[in-house]
Amino acid sequence: MNTQTQQNKRPQQQNQEGVDLIDKLVSVNRTTKVVKGGRRFGFAALVIVGDGKGKFGVGKGKAKEVADAKKKATDAARKAMIKVPLKEGRTIHHDIKCSSGSSTVFLRSAAPGTGVIAGGPLRAIFEALGVKDVVAKSFGSSNPYNMVASTLKALKMIQSPKATASRRNKKISEIISQREAKTKEAAE
Repeated sequence: MNTQTQQNKRPQQQNQEGVDLIDKLVSVNRTTKVVKGGRRFGFAALVIVGDGKGKFGVGKGKAKEVADAKKKATDAARKAMIKVPLKEGRTIHHDIKCSSGSSTVFLRSAAPGTGVIAGGPLRAIFEALGVKDVVAKSFGSSNPYNMVASTLKALKMIQSPKATASRRNKKISEIISQREAKTKEAAE
């Protein structure tokens, strides 16, 4: 009885703080264990949770029922949420390429009005994160676990000009002007 009361209070506290979380079920795998009496099924879920304002988390859960696996994965994702710096609250600051396992993702910032050009698990991540303009391409394996892991790794590596400037002891305007100069050179 006591555990049910605690479980019921937790979501109410999150709603009182004004946190509305978006959760997306990316993948559900069914596993089978053959035993003397027949087959026993289990389920593994992969869930993305985000606030739509630059924070998101990834969670995995395993259980005998799909609903339980999804709940475990959602709880794990809420605990593992990270903050990603966004440019103007709509796109990422710079292009980045990252791999995990045999899956590679390439993320590119985009102009206003471009939209989310990404497929599968990548789209779910960007929608939960609150990114409105981005172009993403995946190479290699299309395994959702590897694609999510490589995207998570890439988004952790993104740095804002403010963080870069403080690390290099420079002004933010210097960092931005250098970035724009490199972009113009690449375009020519």
